[in-house]
Amino acid sequence: MKKNELLEGPILSSLLKLAVPIMIANLLQAAYQLVDAFWVGRLGGDAVAAVSVSTPVIFLTIALGTGLAIAGSILIAQYFGAGNQEMVNHVAAQTLSMVIIVSVVLSIIGYILSPYFLYLLKVEPQVYIDALGFMRVAFVGLVFSFGFMIFQSIMRGVGRVTLPVYIVLGTVILNFALDPLFIYGWNFIPAMGVKGAALATLSTQLLAIIIGFAILFRGKHGIHLRIQDFKPDWNHIKRAFQIGFPSSIEQSMRALGMMAITFLIVRFGTTTVASYGAGSNLIQLILIPALGLSMAIATLVGQNIGAGNVDRAAEISKLGAYLGFGLLTGLGIIAFIFAPYLIAFFVPRDQAVIEGGTELLRITCLSWGFLGLQLCLTGVFRAVGNTKLPMILTLVSQWVIQFPLAFILSHNTPLGKHGIWWAFPIASVVTALITVVMYVKGDWKKEKLTGKINKLIDKVDSEIVKEGFEVK
Repeated sequence: MKKNELLEGPILSSLLKLAVPIMIANLLQAAYQLVDAFWVGRLGGDAVAAVSVSTPVIFLTIALGTGLAIAGSILIAQYFGAGNQEMVNHVAAQTLSMVIIVSVVLSIIGYILSPYFLYLLKVEPQVYIDALGFMRVAFVGLVFSFGFMIFQSIMRGVGRVTLPVYIVLGTVILNFALDPLFIYGWNFIPAMGVKGAALATLSTQLLAIIIGFAILFRGKHGIHLRIQDFKPDWNHIKRAFQIGFPSSIEQSMRALGMMAITFLIVRFGTTTVASYGAGSNLIQLILIPALGLSMAIATLVGQNIGAGNVDRAAEISKLGAYLGFGLLTGLGIIAFIFAPYLIAFFVPRDQAVIEGGTELLRITCLSWGFLGLQLCLTGVFRAVGNTKLPMILTLVSQWVIQFPLAFILSHNTPLGKHGIWWAFPIASVVTALITVVMYVKGDWKKEKLTGKINKLIDKVDSEIVKEGFEVK
């Protein structure tokens, strides 16, 4: 196998070599939502609210399949670090097939239940029709979203993080061109409003996954999928679920937390929902650098563990945590200063939404550094196969701190809707401090040093051999 440059040399350069392309790819991926928000915002506050109430439901369904992607990425990184190309290919194919099957099932369920989701969210009548159209098209496109998500995950596992950047860049440019055509109509294309934004995204993501599949089957970028690798390997599937299920619960609880917060926000009216939507778009954008850094840390730590470089893995985690805290703190200060202008980019003609979004942004942005710190350290825990701890931290953050606090402050204090906003930074700071304590305690190192993941890999190897696969 070709020499892996990520396993030696200066840690900062290795980390940045992975993190920067991942950040760019994630920024471009988020541009799908940002481009939609840009054009939908021109339709007014009701249209923005329609997208805002739909997003948590869609995110919940995506979260259910995310755990399998994380499990695949962990194992791919470890096998790649250990130089086992045969198992890299095998795990990639198994992960891809599992997630696509899950996405098809979730897509059908989501499409059928969309009206019931909106009923539970108690959306206002003028928002319902647009929200239903947007949500149903998004569910139809779930298979393509999942497919490309797995493609990116596989590429990260083998350290090939630049290629997805070019694919996403091309599809985002296409999405920017299709959005106004589908939203406002042109020539023979009818005006579809909010639903048109979802259809534009679906079209471009279909193109992205076709390109991704072609790359994986050509075998020139660290992965070479073959038909025989897609034969169900129940031993691997069992292991993947054991590793990935806690991550699915984690992401699902995060999504359910967003839905619960939306329940609280809806009672304050459409303007507040739209303010939350505009502010959330920016918060999601700002989080991308930290998420990219977390993914890079998980990949780099995983590869070094697979190669037996324990000390280097520990240094990577420390440096990554410092970078995550510093980067998001700096971005938070910038967001505090320019908050009204940032919100106005999305909803330029609605002053009430601009003011509401500015309040949300300024209350939350100075705590972003703690969120960056938490995300980077949970990347370390995942890299050693400990997906249960990030799950527990998310449950504590969303359901022990954030939602109860948001409910109490918004219902039982004069803060009203501002009480919901204040729950975000308080939960971020407390959860980050708990995460640091768990990291410093060092149990994750004990798991790594006892070789749990390597034993898991050896066991999967032996079980696959028994099933008739040749492991080279």
